Amino acid sequence: MAKADRTRQFIIEKTAVLFNTKGYSGTSLSDITSVTGLTKGSIYGNFANKDEVAIAVYEYNSGMLSDKLDEAISITGSAAEKLIAAVNFYRDNWRAEFEGGGCPILNASVEADDSLPFLREKVRESIRSWGLKLDKIIREGQECGEFKTDIVSRDYAYTIITLVEGGIMLGKITGDEKHLFLALDRILRIIKEDIINNI
Repeated sequence: MAKADRTRQFIIEKTAVLFNTKGYSGTSLSDITSVTGLTKGSIYGNFANKDEVAIAVYEYNSGMLSDKLDEAISITGSAAEKLIAAVNFYRDNWRAEFEGGGCPILNASVEADDSLPFLREKVRESIRSWGLKLDKIIREGQECGEFKTDIVSRDYAYTIITLVEGGIMLGKITGDEKHLFLALDRILRIIKEDIINNI
């Protein structure tokens, strides 16, 4: 990796938690220089502006989350096991999520919708990718007879996302993880009662 690429990656990694905890609007250039130990010139020598840093950091944070979820799903076999692994990923990693500022997709969604249009499409891409991932698992289960065929896989995929993100939001703001766990328990019931073919 070239020196410029290493410096750029260093800036991204050092500011990843900063942006996710303080928010993209709330993170100043002085915050970035402080956490990296670099000068303003060094930052702008690698990024055109703060918005470009924010996009790169969001891509890094959401990419790390997606990779970890992929890893959790890949170690299982059946479609039901994959969906359950996706749920248990959040149950097993809630503390790190909360301490790191919460879900980067959720955090960026709120800010992008209200005040950061330059980030909006990146967040939409993340949600689409997550939805497609879950939709694919459900369709695979339907094709092999494991899941009911009369359900709309895409609708259930986005219902799962809604419950996960809502649980994270309530758990984070109240400081009580039980709200997330209740949402995850509800997803497990949906998988068992609405998705799995029990015939």
